[in-house]
Amino acid sequence: MEGFATTPKAPALFDVYDTLPLDIVSGAGVVLREADGREVLDFYGGHAVAVLGQGHPGVVAALERQVRALMFQSNLIPLDVRERAARRLLRFGPPGMARVFFVNSGAEANENALRLAFRVTGRPRVVAVEGAFHGRTAAAGAVTDGGGGPGREGAVGGLPRWYGFPQRPFPVTFVDFEDLVGLEREVQDDVAAVIVEPVQGVAGARAMSTTFLRAARDLTRRRGTVLIFDEVQCGMGRTGYPFAAQAHGVTPDVLTVAKGLAGGFPAGAVLAREEVASRMGHGDLGTTFGGGPLACALVEAVIDAIEGEGLLENVRRLSDRMRRECVRGPVESVQGMGFLLGLRTRPEARWVLAELRGRGILAGAARDPHVVRLLPPLILEDAHVDRLVEALDSMPAEPPGKEMP
Repeated sequence: MEGFATTPKAPALFDVYDTLPLDIVSGAGVVLREADGREVLDFYGGHAVAVLGQGHPGVVAALERQVRALMFQSNLIPLDVRERAARRLLRFGPPGMARVFFVNSGAEANENALRLAFRVTGRPRVVAVEGAFHGRTAAAGAVTDGGGGPGREGAVGGLPRWYGFPQRPFPVTFVDFEDLVGLEREVQDDVAAVIVEPVQGVAGARAMSTTFLRAARDLTRRRGTVLIFDEVQCGMGRTGYPFAAQAHGVTPDVLTVAKGLAGGFPAGAVLAREEVASRMGHGDLGTTFGGGPLACALVEAVIDAIEGEGLLENVRRLSDRMRRECVRGPVESVQGMGFLLGLRTRPEARWVLAELRGRGILAGAARDPHVVRLLPPLILEDAHVDRLVEALDSMPAEPPGKEMP
């Protein structure tokens, strides 16, 4: 106002995120729109959450119906929509899964999966894989590589870095990626669980082989150890199959899912075999918002869309196309599976990401500084892939001015 001095407002949010120079205000399908009207093609899907993109009519209609009917009731009250969503998810998931426990997020799903393993086996130790990311909460952080602790140290303020905690709540051993010899050596009678991501997302879209996953299944069965598949990022059709478990023909004892489970609404779930789930009694697990009617209605809507619109075949077809056609410009190779792909770049990925943004395409980074991560909605079309290929083709192999070796 005239006559009054103005000062910039102090930020209201914790300053804990790296942010991008984008001002997204709306979206439709795979296209995001900035406040100035500029359109951005979304090849990142909000960390794999926007599995059906923005404004999917089935998701919007399901949410509107459920909001008008019942917004929330706790798990003290049996709800038909919750039971329907659980049965729908079990039919969608790998054969052998018998029960569902709904939660709010991937980290919470992994916390409860580990809790199940400790309860069922009575053992103290967990084996995880180098490069793993399972979440930032206590148990999930403990099995996340790089969270600190013996063998994976990082010092902050004189303490081992473990997401701010001074120590892990239980012993964890990490084996190298795809190391069958190390897995055989470490999975002994004191191991409650082996937890793996069939496709490691944060590490740079690293897909585990069928050989490794089947060997892990055989070994854990022989040792009486619970095998956990963390499909928080790679599940819900992203591999071109309902879950990577089906792609490999391997059913774990416990499977976790979140991210795209409810198409953008916070939701997660733990799926378990009957022999694991039956060991739980009243009060052993709990959640306030998990299994709420809005989330459950959207779980049904997302699965209906994936199956009814042929999106699994769409993922497989366009993934094959991107593997063939994206090795150009700064990209040397493509790794991963389905719509969880990593473009391995000659220059650092951050330069490639900035160049893509300049061409109206949003992609993601990874822990590997030479990997661009692609996690587009399953509704991606050929025209969108055309734009990505053209953008990569227009880039030099190295940033201008950088001398080639």
